[in-house]
Amino acid sequence: MENNVLNENYPSLCDEMLTELFSDQTMNDFKRSKILKGIDQSLKNKDKQAFLRLTEELKSVS
Repeated sequence: MENNVLNENYPSLCDEMLTELFSDQTMNDFKRSKILKGIDQSLKNKDKQAFLRLTEELKSVS
Protein backbone atom coordinates (compact mmCIF):
# COMPACT_ATOMS: atom_id res chain seq x y z
CA MET A 1 0.00 0.00 0.00
CA GLU A 2 2.75 2.45 0.95
CA ASN A 3 4.55 1.77 -2.34
CA ASN A 4 1.45 2.73 -4.32
CA VAL A 5 1.25 6.09 -2.58
CA LEU A 6 4.89 6.84 -3.45
CA ASN A 7 4.40 5.78 -7.05
CA GLU A 8 1.33 7.94 -7.42
CA ASN A 9 3.15 11.01 -6.07
CA TYR A 10 6.42 10.41 -7.92
CA PRO A 11 5.45 11.99 -11.27
CA SER A 12 4.24 15.07 -9.44
CA LEU A 13 7.50 15.29 -7.51
CA CYS A 14 9.53 14.91 -10.70
CA ASP A 15 7.52 17.64 -12.41
CA GLU A 16 7.99 19.92 -9.44
CA MET A 17 11.75 19.33 -9.37
CA LEU A 18 12.09 19.90 -13.12
CA THR A 19 10.06 23.08 -12.87
CA GLU A 20 12.29 24.35 -10.08
CA LEU A 21 15.47 23.51 -12.01
CA PHE A 22 14.12 25.24 -15.11
CA SER A 23 13.13 28.29 -13.10
CA ASP A 24 16.54 28.50 -11.43
CA GLN A 25 18.33 28.17 -14.77
CA THR A 26 16.11 30.83 -16.34
CA MET A 27 16.81 33.25 -13.49
CA ASN A 28 20.55 32.61 -13.72
CA ASP A 29 20.48 33.19 -17.47
CA PHE A 30 18.60 36.46 -16.95
CA LYS A 31 21.03 37.66 -14.25
CA ARG A 32 24.02 36.68 -16.40
CA SER A 33 22.62 38.54 -19.40
CA LYS A 34 21.97 41.66 -17.32
CA ILE A 35 25.50 41.58 -15.88
CA LEU A 36 27.05 41.10 -19.32
CA LYS A 37 25.16 44.15 -20.61
CA GLY A 38 26.47 46.10 -17.63
CA ILE A 39 30.01 44.95 -18.38
CA ASP A 40 29.65 46.08 -22.00
CA GLN A 41 28.39 49.45 -20.80
CA SER A 42 31.23 49.82 -18.31
CA LEU A 43 33.73 49.13 -21.08
CA LYS A 44 32.09 51.75 -23.31
CA ASN A 45 32.20 54.25 -20.43
CA LYS A 46 35.74 53.21 -19.46
CA ASP A 47 34.46 52.67 -15.90
CA LYS A 48 37.04 50.37 -14.34
CA GLN A 49 35.30 50.13 -10.94
CA ALA A 50 31.99 49.07 -12.48
CA PHE A 51 33.79 46.60 -14.72
CA LEU A 52 35.62 44.98 -11.80
CA ARG A 53 32.46 44.86 -9.66
CA LEU A 54 30.40 43.33 -12.45
CA THR A 55 33.01 40.74 -13.39
CA GLU A 56 33.11 39.63 -9.75
CA GLU A 57 29.32 39.47 -9.73
CA LEU A 58 29.41 37.41 -12.92
CA LYS A 59 31.68 34.85 -11.27
CA SER A 60 29.07 34.25 -8.57
CA VAL A 61 26.29 33.71 -11.11
CA SER A 62 28.17 31.42 -13.50
